[in-house]
Amino acid sequence: MAGGVHWGALVALIFFYGVIFAVGRVAARRHSEGTADDLMLARRSMPLWLGVFTMSATWVGGGYINGTAEAVYGSGLVWAQAPWGYALSLAVGGLFFARVMRRHRFTTMLDPLAARYGTRVAAVLYVPALTGELFWTGAILTALGTTLGTVIGLDYGSSIVLSAAVAVSYTLTGGLWAVAFTDVLQLTVFLIGLWIVVPIAASHVGGVSAAWQVYTDTVGHAELMPPWRGWEASAWGHAYWNWWDSALLLVFGGVAWQVYFQRVLSARSARVAVQLSLLAAAVCIVAAIPAALIGVIGAAADWRALGLAAPEPPLVLPFVLRYLTGPVVASVGLGALAAAVMSSVDSSVLSASSMGAWNIYRPLVNPSADPATLARVIRRLVLIVGTAATLIALQVQSVYALWFLCSDFVYCILFPQLVTALFDTRANRYGSIAGLAVSFTLRFGGGEPVLGIPRLLPYPMIDPGSGAVLFPFRTTAMLAGLLTIVAVSRCTQRICPPRPLGQAPEG
Repeated sequence: MAGGVHWGALVALIFFYGVIFAVGRVAARRHSEGTADDLMLARRSMPLWLGVFTMSATWVGGGYINGTAEAVYGSGLVWAQAPWGYALSLAVGGLFFARVMRRHRFTTMLDPLAARYGTRVAAVLYVPALTGELFWTGAILTALGTTLGTVIGLDYGSSIVLSAAVAVSYTLTGGLWAVAFTDVLQLTVFLIGLWIVVPIAASHVGGVSAAWQVYTDTVGHAELMPPWRGWEASAWGHAYWNWWDSALLLVFGGVAWQVYFQRVLSARSARVAVQLSLLAAAVCIVAAIPAALIGVIGAAADWRALGLAAPEPPLVLPFVLRYLTGPVVASVGLGALAAAVMSSVDSSVLSASSMGAWNIYRPLVNPSADPATLARVIRRLVLIVGTAATLIALQVQSVYALWFLCSDFVYCILFPQLVTALFDTRANRYGSIAGLAVSFTLRFGGGEPVLGIPRLLPYPMIDPGSGAVLFPFRTTAMLAGLLTIVAVSRCTQRICPPRPLGQAPEG
């Protein structure tokens, strides 16, 4: 660590991490027996209040905070879609998916896919599920790394490795019980911390009202939605269709996540599963407000008067913390962000590991594995997934890009598979494979700049400046995959009869 490290803030952060680790260990000793059922589902006995805390804290991660501030500051409020998009996804999940998943007593999100399409198809679909969790965790760790680097002076790599190590450590010992109880502390610290930061930072720009006035005059796009006939407006044009593509991606791409269904399936009943989803959706909306205001304040600040160049969008939150608040308040804000990061990292790593052990190792590698063996496999996978997510965070430093990308693959590929598995009794394996091929081709045919994949299909509506595809090809890929599953399944009923959800999955 360099000489510019702010040692007081660093000591406070380490103390906070120590408290979180201690809470996780105590929760593990008191509630967990260390079995696979404990690690993955907390014995399906999680009460409503704890479920709401852990569901909300999981969604409100570092990517949620930094990403919202980044989008509001850099692109305008109208493009900060992820907060309300992910909140609506929780409501959609609660109203349409939670009850049926909990009623069937599945163990992971991939179970209905394995029951309907077979374990080998489910194993293939584990890839986009795992990729989504890895990118989600990478976005979260990236958010913390940029903030610690600016506020404390700790280098980017050390920040990410330290945070990931603490989260993985207590997840290894207590599984979902440890994750849930630490989420209570983390969400509380986050909500209090950021609401302390906002008025103090706003006082440097004349208050929230003055900041909003400057923001609307300079950044623009201060509305939540584009005009209804936006394709006719010169300010929007083809970007209107891109906006709706992204909005639908976030709402429905936020459903098919093991990190969501892990909490649904751990609830005491189907009714509790629905309730915790809807209540968490409301909490997520409230939690986005201070992050959005920080983006507004960053846009309104006179950075030149402070002797600084205006920050790049990914750095607006750490700049506001360091330069528009005092050292104590900056430490409080940093603690809030660290809490949000930890609450999502542990959940995402555990979710990916649970699917790997239950849907890959158990049916395909060791069908006779006992609960103790599964528990050991889960712990090993926690280490592997945590390491992989850390490496991604070290390579890609745009929080909002990773945040969108994680739901992108889930929306285009996994969502149509889950919908048909749960609600189409005639869906079969051939339909699933065909739908997967169509969704994959149409999605990646549009390219992906973050991964360096060029555009391969001749989609219309190309932005002349950036070369980005403004045509809603993600929604096209999702709908085409969904319709392909339905159509091919019906054409192949005789050679591949559909299987009910309650039937034990076969190879």
